[in-house]
Amino acid sequence: MKELSEIFGIETKTEDLYKAALTHSSYTKEHELAHTQCYERLEFLGDAVLKLTVSDVLFNMYPDFPEGELSKIRSIVVSDNTLAQIAKSNGLQQLIIMSKHEEKQGCRNLNSICACVFEAVLGAYYLDGKLQEITKYIKETFTPFIQDVNDNFEKFNAKAILQEYTQDKTKNTPVYKVVDEIGPEHKKEFVVEVSYNGEILATEKGLSKKEAEQKCAYTACKNLGII
Repeated sequence: MKELSEIFGIETKTEDLYKAALTHSSYTKEHELAHTQCYERLEFLGDAVLKLTVSDVLFNMYPDFPEGELSKIRSIVVSDNTLAQIAKSNGLQQLIIMSKHEEKQGCRNLNSICACVFEAVLGAYYLDGKLQEITKYIKETFTPFIQDVNDNFEKFNAKAILQEYTQDKTKNTPVYKVVDEIGPEHKKEFVVEVSYNGEILATEKGLSKKEAEQKCAYTACKNLGII
């Protein structure tokens, strides 16, 4: 509880809420606990708190942007990659409670789990009567990410740009393929290549398939001269 309040800068009151927010379902199954004692329900709630707050920031930051542009930026800002990056940088990742098996498999480092726990903690703070404080935290933490995505949108949204470009030419779409996996399970890197009409456009690697695909798309777009 102390470490959690230091990470978020917000006092915690109801211990059971935060314990559930930090607990992976593998632990509840391992110890035969109720399904409500893991993060899944709180994640559902925290996701709503996060999206509402980020939407509010976007709405006020970019008063001239149409709905479609705001939605594109928000989808990137609240993605698992962004949330996991925050969770890993502030130490939240180390507080996750999981089964021995999941721990051995290196699941603590998975972006999907880190992102879920981050959202669950937001949900816990909301239920703990800390909506004002957690909203302030979200705005301060995510505003730099919002600015970065808007300033470098082509880099973040390269997959959509590449798809639109290829469909305009032949109506075919790019094909992404994992060609190799490097390193141990907890630090695995995925090597992905993107091809179009049988021609390989780029090969890149990332800590997740999604990250590698995005890098591939960006490199392909640069090689094709479309960004």
